[in-house]
Parts: sequence; structure tokens; C-alpha cells
Amino acid sequence: MSLLDGRRVLVLTTNYGTDERELRKPVEALREAGARVTVAAQEEKPVRTLVSDREPGAEIAPDTVIADVEADEFDAVVVPGGTVNADTLRTDEDARRLVTAFAEAGKPVAAICHGPWLLADAGLVTDREVTSYPSLRQDLSRAGGSWIDRKVVVDTDGGFPLITSRRPGDLDAFSSALVQAVQARSPA
Repeated sequence: MSLLDGRRVLVLTTNYGTDERELRKPVEALREAGARVTVAAQEEKPVRTLVSDREPGAEIAPDTVIADVEADEFDAVVVPGGTVNADTLRTDEDARRLVTAFAEAGKPVAAICHGPWLLADAGLVTDREVTSYPSLRQDLSRAGGSWIDRKVVVDTDGGFPLITSRRPGDLDAFSSALVQAVQARSPA
């Protein structure tokens, strides 16, 4: 039996601009631990990733579209970074609805790099300890979060586990914290 047998995790992404490493690494870590991972994009077409917001990355086929999924089907949600991805997701009504539903159900919500922009726009960082790519510090602070410069910040005091991380160089710590948070939940 694997650590995450029976657990289902949703990953939210746009179809352009997601950081390739921040999409691939958490998905690989979760799958290696036994979770069933579903990648949901805005449209039914390949996700064109980027590396460091500049270079073309791999194209990744999504499993479904964001508008077609419900939080009650999953145990946790992950929001990868990439400046274009995160800036687009934070204006997506379905993405905001989903992360809010995960939080309201007490399920883990995880975001890395620029991904916490979506959480700020959904009102999920108020009175929470968070981290992100440094350029988001003021945005997260204005949204009521307490920004900390650490590889990964796990805040379990606000009704749902909130896991945030700064950048691709922190992916090992982020992925490990994510697996631990999902493991602590009973399967949906």
C-alpha cells in the first residue's frame, strides 16, 4: 500500500504560461506516493508550459477542464506558478470557486511561486502565514496574509491546511509538505 492510496488531488492550470517544473514536480511526487492526480486546465487543449516565464517548456495534456470539476471529488488542490498562469487563474471564476470550496471543506490548498495570487483573490490568505515568489509579498500582505521568506510555509491554523512555497528551487520541500498534508486526510 502506498502513502496516498485512495487520495485524489486536483491541479489547476491555464493552457499557457504555467511553469513546467511547478506543474510536473508536484504531480510526479503525488503520483509516486500513490495519489490519483487530475490536471484541470481552462480548455480542452494542451497546456503550453514555460520555463522561468521565458523559454518554451513541454506541452502537457490536461485530464479535464476546470469548469467540469467539483471540490468534493478530491482531497486537495494544487496551484502551480508561472506569472502568466497565475495572473490568468486569479481572474477565473471557476478557479476561485474551486479553491474556496476546498478551503471551506477543510481540505489542503497548496500554491507555489505566483500561484498564491489566486488564493489572495479568493480571500484565502487573510490571517494566514504564507510565502510566494518575493514580488507577491505586498499583494499577499495587502490581502491580509503574513508573508514569510521560507522554502515552504505550512499553516494549519485557519480551518484548512495552507501550503505555500516560493520558487522552483523549493519544489522538493513543497512537494514533501504537500504529500504529508494529503496523507493526513482521510480519502474523499
